[in-house]
Amino acid sequence: MKWLFVLLLALVIFGGAAWFGYNTFVKEDIAVKKEQRGEVTPPPAVDISLPEFQAAAQLRQDGKLTEARDAFISLIQKYPSGKHLDEARDLLGEVNVDILLSRYPSPEKTEYVVKPGDVLAKISRKLKTTPELIMRMNNMSGTMLHIGEHLLISHPDLSIVIQRKANLVVLLNHGTFFKQYHVREAKLQGKQSAKITAKVAETMAWKGGKRVGIGSKEYLSSTRWIRLAGAAGYTLYWCRMRRIPISSNRLRRRASAWRPPMLRS
Repeated sequence: MKWLFVLLLALVIFGGAAWFGYNTFVKEDIAVKKEQRGEVTPPPAVDISLPEFQAAAQLRQDGKLTEARDAFISLIQKYPSGKHLDEARDLLGEVNVDILLSRYPSPEKTEYVVKPGDVLAKISRKLKTTPELIMRMNNMSGTMLHIGEHLLISHPDLSIVIQRKANLVVLLNHGTFFKQYHVREAKLQGKQSAKITAKVAETMAWKGGKRVGIGSKEYLSSTRWIRLAGAAGYTLYWCRMRRIPISSNRLRRRASAWRPPMLRS
């Protein structure tokens, strides 16, 4: 039995020494050589912005739009190179539009009470806004006004930054980010600047080769054009897509959507 005990003791001692030597010297040497050959896979980066991104998205889903807006702005400022930056900017743009084009209360909106003799054009000139914005913000289907009616009014100051390399059209409101659009198609002539900043000079709606007015029955199905000031020759336009089936892992439904904007020069 003594010889068996001695054998086991020797195995423990020498085996432990061999294991220690492998992990201390041989394994480390192998790892160094793999790193030098570029064979080492770096550990996955920790997505520290994910909890805040999910919290902001949940606020939007719960209909808490002003809170969601503040959360997305904070996220973008805190993680300017974050993994979810582009998605956060897309969602922030949707939240901004939801707030602007609805009766959802927000600090930047004021209230106007319709007086005798008021029409949309007169109100928009007086308050330095547009008839279309008043209609969309107040969920109006026509241009008819009623005395004593309460209208929400906003005064956006919109400008556009065209980022050709990124295929983005970025909409700014009072100089800060409002929404970004991913360009579907660009038809540009000659050598163009990689970045262009411009103001909206005029918005137009066309259908069947004719210009249509705001509030008309043709307006909803029209093609919208934006003429830009400060970017000579540039026109931005978009139109509705035809209704197409959309499928996913969980559902199949039919939907209509806006095509991403197209850019011409």
